Amino acid sequence: MDVEGPSTLSGNGAQSVESRSHPVRRHLDDAVYQFTQQNLPACKPVLTPAWVISMFFLIGVIFIPIGLLCLYASESVIEIVDRYDIDCVPDNLKSQKVAYIKDNSVSKNCTRYLKVPQNMKAPIYIYYQLDNYYQNHRRYVKSRSDKQLLHGLQYNDTSSCNPEGENNGLPIVPCGLIAWSLFNDTYSFFNGADAINVNRKNIAWRSDREHKYGKDVYPFNFQSGPLIGGATLDPDIPLSDQENLIVWMRTAALPTFRKLYGKIEVDLEEGDLIMVNLVNNYNTYSFGGRKKLVLSTTSWLGGRNNFLGMSYVTVGSSFIFLAFVFLLLHVKNPRPYGDTNLSWNWKGMSN
Repeated sequence: MDVEGPSTLSGNGAQSVESRSHPVRRHLDDAVYQFTQQNLPACKPVLTPAWVISMFFLIGVIFIPIGLLCLYASESVIEIVDRYDIDCVPDNLKSQKVAYIKDNSVSKNCTRYLKVPQNMKAPIYIYYQLDNYYQNHRRYVKSRSDKQLLHGLQYNDTSSCNPEGENNGLPIVPCGLIAWSLFNDTYSFFNGADAINVNRKNIAWRSDREHKYGKDVYPFNFQSGPLIGGATLDPDIPLSDQENLIVWMRTAALPTFRKLYGKIEVDLEEGDLIMVNLVNNYNTYSFGGRKKLVLSTTSWLGGRNNFLGMSYVTVGSSFIFLAFVFLLLHVKNPRPYGDTNLSWNWKGMSN
């Protein structure tokens, strides 16, 4: 009795647990079956003509005002765009632009005058725009070392920076073709006899300054080779504070792009004549590139760009046009609603 008793209780307990597990297992099997057969409860709207036409009208009515609002914001941005790469070449050298830009004995100073078309409220952003410049070229994009930008000479592998990884057996900091080709045209602005201060701080992304460029990493052996690609860097300023480099290192996806040069933090009045003294150093003549100076305000949507607004208006107009087409077709050739009681549902309905 003492031996058989526990075994009997144990058997009854196992049977009880097994009997309780059967409904759970059966429910799980039913759920799996319904899932695999796509019979789970779901919303199955019937797309009637009235519902479809109404939705198309609604989308159009929503999209068009949004597009008009975006266009209004874009048009409220005031821009001054001045192409200077051709006019800043002396007349006697216009047929020899490449030789002109490579000759260090020829002055590259140039003066331009920009008339303010409307009142421009501060801050006024200064951009340089390059056309036909393919920063997205695979070899160009890969010619950099993000670890070196963060750790400096502590990271010695510059193989990814070729052909600008080393010079005279010493590593280059920052290395690579992107840094080597740093834009080096400079601008100074005057309103009458008064110089306009250009703030070149906080023009790069904060995340780039704080996390991608070392605060104790300084330029080393940079632009010291026989072929100078672009601007030089101050060896006494860490890379995290050289924001012109940080802006340039964020490569553009398209061959026409703008990069932020600085900010003017005073208002400009309508009719002001701004004198720009620039140094035309950067070589875009070798590949048929173009250079432009841009002064621009901003709106809540950013700079001037009509693409977003036109996209909303185009999509909204298309939806309204299609809604009218569907409405005319429905009025001209109405069709009775189909039977929603599908054959594979009859069995379930009969039960």
